[in-house]
Amino acid sequence: MFPDSRGVSPSIMAEITHYVLELWHEHRIPIIMSTLFVLSLLRIYLHSTQSKQGLQAFPKAYEKVAPSEKINVDEKPKLVVVKEDDSEGSESTGTTNEKRATKQGPRRIKGDVSKKGRGSVEAEGEARNIQVLVFFSSLTANTPKIAQAFTQELASTLGCSAEGKPDSKFLPPQVLDLAEIDFDEYFITPPKSESERTDVFYLFVIPSYNIDCINDTFLEHLQETHHDFRIDTSPLAPILGYSVFGLGDREGWPTEEEGFCFQAKEVDRWMAKLSGRKRAYPLGMGDWKRDGKERLLEWRTGLTDVLKQLEQTGALGEGVPGSGDPLESDDEEEAEDDGEVVVEEVSVSKATKGRSSGSLEDVEDIGRIMELSRADGPDQKKPAAPLAIDFTTEGKPVSKKVTSATVKEMVPKSSPTYAALTKQGYSIVGSHSGVKICRWTKSALRGRGSCYKFSFYGINSHQCMESTPSLSCSNKCVFCWRHGTNPVGTTWRWVVDPPQLIFDGVKENHYKKIKMMRGVPGVRAERFAEAMRVRHCALSLVGEPIFYPHINEFLAMLHAERISSFLVCNAQHPDQLAALQHVTQLYVSIDASNRESLRRIDRPLHRDFWERFQRCLDILRERRFRQRTVFRLTLVKGFNIEDEAEGYADLVEKGLPCFVEVKGVTYCGTSTSSNAGLTMANVPFYQEVCDFVVALERALRKRGLEYGIAAEHAHSCCILLASERFLVDGKWHTLIDYDRFFELLEEKGLDGDFSPEDYMGAATPEWATWGNGGFDPRDQRVDRKGRPIEAT
Repeated sequence: MFPDSRGVSPSIMAEITHYVLELWHEHRIPIIMSTLFVLSLLRIYLHSTQSKQGLQAFPKAYEKVAPSEKINVDEKPKLVVVKEDDSEGSESTGTTNEKRATKQGPRRIKGDVSKKGRGSVEAEGEARNIQVLVFFSSLTANTPKIAQAFTQELASTLGCSAEGKPDSKFLPPQVLDLAEIDFDEYFITPPKSESERTDVFYLFVIPSYNIDCINDTFLEHLQETHHDFRIDTSPLAPILGYSVFGLGDREGWPTEEEGFCFQAKEVDRWMAKLSGRKRAYPLGMGDWKRDGKERLLEWRTGLTDVLKQLEQTGALGEGVPGSGDPLESDDEEEAEDDGEVVVEEVSVSKATKGRSSGSLEDVEDIGRIMELSRADGPDQKKPAAPLAIDFTTEGKPVSKKVTSATVKEMVPKSSPTYAALTKQGYSIVGSHSGVKICRWTKSALRGRGSCYKFSFYGINSHQCMESTPSLSCSNKCVFCWRHGTNPVGTTWRWVVDPPQLIFDGVKENHYKKIKMMRGVPGVRAERFAEAMRVRHCALSLVGEPIFYPHINEFLAMLHAERISSFLVCNAQHPDQLAALQHVTQLYVSIDASNRESLRRIDRPLHRDFWERFQRCLDILRERRFRQRTVFRLTLVKGFNIEDEAEGYADLVEKGLPCFVEVKGVTYCGTSTSSNAGLTMANVPFYQEVCDFVVALERALRKRGLEYGIAAEHAHSCCILLASERFLVDGKWHTLIDYDRFFELLEEKGLDGDFSPEDYMGAATPEWATWGNGGFDPRDQRVDRKGRPIEAT
C-alpha cells in the first residue's frame, strides 16, 4: 500500500468513510429534527423582524395589462380594498403605510381594473373615434331634408367639420336611407372600419305611416334578428348607444294610442333588445306641422350632452333617463322579465278549466293529474295542486294582454293616404284598388290627340280605363307621379277584396269621371258616346297590379266583357308573373341596365331585387311565343341614358320581348321628385331619345338580334322597337286584332296555347311609323292656351 498524493493511504480513507456512515445511520433522525427546528426558529425570527407590507395583486400571465397599469417594482405597491359592508362600487385606495379601515371584518382585495359605466369603451392604449350614423326612412321625401339639416347642426354642435377636427373624437356624421342600405351590414353586427379604430353610435329619424312601407320591412328585420337562434339576442351590444326620434301627424292620429309615432316606438323597443339596453336618450316625438322643430331641437340638445359625455368618459353614464330597460318604466302592459324563475300556485279549478279530454299535458302537469285522479267523489276535498314551476320564461316578456292578429286594410278611408290619393284625383275602390281618368282620355274626348297606344296598337284613348287592383308597390321610383303617397310593401298583408267588387267599382267610378266631362268645352259628342263603353283597361295606374292575389280572376272578368288588358309589372314578383294567365299585352318595366342603376332609380324594397329582376326576364323569354311581351324603358337623363345602350341590349337579348318601348321620363314637378334628385334637367329632349333608340338598335343588330324601329309618338316622347316577327312584306304590323284575341280566349281558354302572331292586326298606319311623328290625323294639335298649331 502506498499513500496517495494527499499523504493518506486508501485503507485509512475507507475506514473513515465507513465510520462516518455508521454515525449517520445511528444519529440521522435527531440530526434531521434538529435541523428543521433551527430553520423554523430562523423563519419565525425573520418574519417577526420584517416590516409589514401590503399585499400586491399581480396580473395573471394571460391577462393584458395596459401601459398605465404596469407594475413598477421600484415603487411602493398600491392596494385597492373593497370593504364587504360598503355599498356596491365604493372603493378606497391607499399605500402600504396607510391604516386599515376602522371597521372589522374580512376584506376583499380587488386587483383588476375598476369597471366603468354602462356602455363604456375599454382602454386599449389609444383613444377611439366615434362615428354617428343617422338612419331615416321616407315616403314623401320630407324626412331626408330633416335628417340632413339635423345632421349638419349636430356636426356643428359636436365640433366636427367635413374633414374632421384634430382634437375631437367625433368623425363627420353619416346619413343613411333605410331603403337603400343592406340591413345585415348594420343591424346584425355593427359596421367595422378598416382604416381606423372607430365605435359607432346609432340615431334614427323615423316618420310613422299607416301603410306598408320600408318601416315595416325594417321592423320585421329587427324582430327576426332578435329571435334568430343563430344570432346572439343582443348582437348590437358593441355599439356605444342609440336614440330614436319619431315624426307623426296628429291630424291623422289624434292620440298616441291610435298610432302617433307608433313605428318609431317599435324601432326604439327592438333596438333596446338588440343593443343590450343601450338607449342613450329617451324617445323623442314631434308633429312636424305643429311642434316638430321644437321637439327635434330639444332632442338634439339632450343628445349633444350625452355624446360629449361619451367623448370625455367613454361611457353613457348612469342615471340617463330611459336608458335602463327596453320599455319605458310606465309601460305596464309588457314588462321585461327579470330573469328569476316564476313560481306560481295554481288552484285546481283554474288548472282544469278549459282543458279538453284529448289535450296533451305538459310534464309539470302529470303530478296534478295523478292527484286529481285519486279524488273519490265530488264531495271529497281535493288537495291543492302542486307548485308549477315555469322554466320557460327566461328572457321572455310577460304580457297581461293577449292580442289576436288582425288583418288591416291597405288604404282605410280614415287614413291620410286615402285623403292624399283622392285629392290627386283617384277614386279608391274597396280597400286596395283605384281608378283615375287619364289626361290623354280628356285630350281624345276634345279631339286634341290620343296617346301612343293608339299610334302603336290602335287603342282609342277615350275608351281606355286606367285602374289597378293593388295600390301597393314594392318600389319607390324617383320618377313616380304619385308623389310617394301610395303604399309600398314586399308581401301582401292586407284584406283581400273580391274581384267582382273591384271590377264593378272601377267601372262605376270611371264612368262617373267620364260624365263629369260633359260640360267641358270642346268635348266631341260622338267620342263622349263611345267613351261610355270601355274597350280597354290599362293596369298601370299606380302600384303593382300583379300583386293582387286574384289577378287572374279579375282579368277574366275584363275579357268576358271584351275589354282588352295591358298589364304593367316592375319585375319584382317572379312567382306571380309565372302564374299569370293570358293578357292582351304584358309589360315589364326595365328602368336600368345594371344593379346599381336599378337601385338608384327604382329604389326597390326587396333586398334581392336584382335576382328577382333576372328571374322575371327568364319568364318573359319563356312566354315570348305565348303572349305579346313588351320591355318598357323609361329614360332619365343623368341616371340611365349615358353609355347604357349596350347594357339594355344585353337585357333584350336575355328576355327577347316582342316589343321595346323607349320613353323619356315625364317630370311631375313635385317636391318628391326634387328630393329624390330629379329635376327638369333630367327630362331628355325628344332628339336625345331618338339618338338613344338608334344606338340601341345598332347594339341589337350587333348581337344578331332582329329588331327594328317600327313606330313613334313624338307628342309623348315615345318610340317603339319591334321584333321582325311583326314585319310582314316590308311593313310593320304592331296593331292588335282585338276581336281575334277574344275569339282565341273563348276557343283555347284563359291559359290556352296561342301565339302573338295569331292575333296580329293590320299594318301600322303610315303616319305612326318612324320619321312621321305619330300624331293622330283625326285630331288637331293645340298649344297650352288651346290655340291650333299648324302642321309643318
